[in-house]
Amino acid sequence: MPEGKPSPQDDAAEELLRRALLDDSSSVAVSLKVHGLPLSEAVTVIFHGRRDLGTLQTYVTPGILGAGATVSASELLRVPCDLDLADADDRGEAERLYLEQASALRDALVCADIVLDVWREPLRELFGGDLKVDHSVELSVRFPAPRLMPTALVAPEWQLVVAPVCGARTLAEGKPPMGIACAQQDVTRVYPLADDPARCVEDFLSLAADRARELGERLDHQEASVERFLELSE
Repeated sequence: MPEGKPSPQDDAAEELLRRALLDDSSSVAVSLKVHGLPLSEAVTVIFHGRRDLGTLQTYVTPGILGAGATVSASELLRVPCDLDLADADDRGEAERLYLEQASALRDALVCADIVLDVWREPLRELFGGDLKVDHSVELSVRFPAPRLMPTALVAPEWQLVVAPVCGARTLAEGKPPMGIACAQQDVTRVYPLADDPARCVEDFLSLAADRARELGERLDHQEASVERFLELSE
């Protein structure tokens, strides 16, 4: 269940967070532990609010943080699915809204982790032992949507990264829209959670191959143009 506790990226956002974690006189953090995930095992959600800055933001970090634990900014993934308690008339109503919204995010994390685990088998069939589970907050590729949790499937030899992503909106609107994103160099695509993983992987690899061919043709065309230009000076 949610547990309240005092808490001891963009560069500017990380600096604000670092100051907030050090200055607990004007900030409050509430943690939500999510156990029993098939791929991530466990994550901790941190809802962090600052009265002086008027911010209420959500972060997810790998593992379980106990009461009094500290965490650095580099270990926190900013997830743009924030609490919205403004419509609460009193503390009791705020507690009810918090429970509803925190539960919606917890359900989203559980659902996304289960689906990502389902993706693992078809990816293993394609890449074998070259498939790894990565819990890094920072990854080597950019996604077309914000990441939902610090868990990804990575095939290093293929430079392929697969991770859950979400839409940015407040938790007052319910469970955030989600998908599974595939990224390889400059090629990205987001697939619905309910889609067939094997079909999605096949579709993405076909897309990546088409992009590679297009790039090769553009480079050949450019090289031919340069050659013709150089001939003009002979």
